[in-house]
Amino acid sequence: MEVSNALKRKRYDDDNYMEAEVDLSLLEAVEKSQNTVELLDLRTLKKLVLSFERRLKENIEARLKYPDQPERFADSEVELHEELEKLKILAGAPELYPELVNLNAIPSILNLLSHDNTDIAIDVVHLLEDLTDEDVLEDNDEPARILVDSLIENNVLELLVQNLQRLSDKDPDEMSAIYNTLASIENMIEVKPTVAELVCERTKLLRWLLGKIKVREFDSNKQYASEILAILLQNSTANQKRLGQMNGVDVVLQAVAMYKSKDPKTSDEEEMLENLFDCLCCLLMPLENKERFVKAEGVELMIIIMKQKKSAYASAIRALDFSMTKYPPACERFVDVLGLKTAFAAFMGKIPISKKNKKERYQEELEERLVSLIASLFGGILRGSRRERLLSKFVENECEKIDRLMELYIRYSDRVTAETQRLEQLELDDLEMDEEEKYNRKLESGLYTLQLIAVILGHLWCSEHPQMRARIELLLKQQKLTKNDIKNILQEYHDNIGDLDGAEEKEQAQTRIQKIISSF
Repeated sequence: MEVSNALKRKRYDDDNYMEAEVDLSLLEAVEKSQNTVELLDLRTLKKLVLSFERRLKENIEARLKYPDQPERFADSEVELHEELEKLKILAGAPELYPELVNLNAIPSILNLLSHDNTDIAIDVVHLLEDLTDEDVLEDNDEPARILVDSLIENNVLELLVQNLQRLSDKDPDEMSAIYNTLASIENMIEVKPTVAELVCERTKLLRWLLGKIKVREFDSNKQYASEILAILLQNSTANQKRLGQMNGVDVVLQAVAMYKSKDPKTSDEEEMLENLFDCLCCLLMPLENKERFVKAEGVELMIIIMKQKKSAYASAIRALDFSMTKYPPACERFVDVLGLKTAFAAFMGKIPISKKNKKERYQEELEERLVSLIASLFGGILRGSRRERLLSKFVENECEKIDRLMELYIRYSDRVTAETQRLEQLELDDLEMDEEEKYNRKLESGLYTLQLIAVILGHLWCSEHPQMRARIELLLKQQKLTKNDIKNILQEYHDNIGDLDGAEEKEQAQTRIQKIISSF
């Protein structure tokens, strides 16, 4: 404790600490020079590393010699702190990172993450954050990769997370170190994306992050924890499944539930809530997590959030869409707990007014989600009373929801037509584009939503309900369209169904679409 206080006095009591204690000539040169590369050469690097290794050796010897007399090794600890501060200057010359690795300094630096004095470990955390900062590593791909590879080989992930577990949110310095630990992990993922799975395989980071988002009080580290969790989940099925097995679905739902009837107080808190919903949607990719979501009454919670009409309204619709995609039990639960009324009110444009949803893109995203959700309902509920309840929604109020569908159909159709013409013009201008790229460009311009609208219209047509069929035919006639126009969109959808879920699933999906096409 005495040693820590000595370090803190050095660090905070003297405003001129840096000028008094750190190698003045080196720092002044950095400030004066515009060319860091000339200043920080290999010779300077070797001097820095040698000086650091010497102080480290002295500290180890002093601690071994006087284990029960902190005052006897306090000075060596302060000197070691100073050397770590000096090493931060290396962030000004990332091209020297390969030499830093060759000098075998990385193991010595990382071992200090387990130092008995937490302040020394914190120094290392700040140093790592500086060295891996994205602004530093930008345009230095190869040196960055060499540094990150060496850090990982020397167990940086394990050491960082072990140190993270002993840090407290009650101490301002330790709070800052928590933030910098998460930043270092994010920076390493940026350089080497496989780190996202490695850190979850080798450490207890996922469990620590879950513990952090469970806490009721909001702070910057809770926000950052939610962001890191989203990064770890976004492109990794393994991490999604791993977190699901750790009761992650339930924990994220509990964190989200805190905002079911209140809005976040600040923009940072709002960002955290969006991160939590990003985590939830990523978690809902594997089938087993959809099941956990339904069991944990996630469907009910999302409907409550929609009914409360707070800022998480659109996020709840997105989560429902993810939960119901290719998962009939979630669709059935949604109908059973009276979700149709809430969803169709949104579909008809009866959504809460807020600053955010006045933006055109927000409205469009909401429309696209709701179309996807309704298409999932038709795909997941094929017969019985639930199917009847779903179909009956389209007869209500003189088939107003079919009118709305057709309105969206025309809008997205016009957009796709405009994009198709633009692509044809590009080809005339000798810009070659293969069919797959053209198709993807059309999907981005709204083709996927147009296809889903056609699928919904197809399901309505297949029901053979005379009133619905008459309405669809009337609206097509008014727009000078025919059933063939819908069939063509469905055929293109059919032909481009991928085999991401396996050949058998692809065949079944194509059979279902072919049946709809035939009904026209």
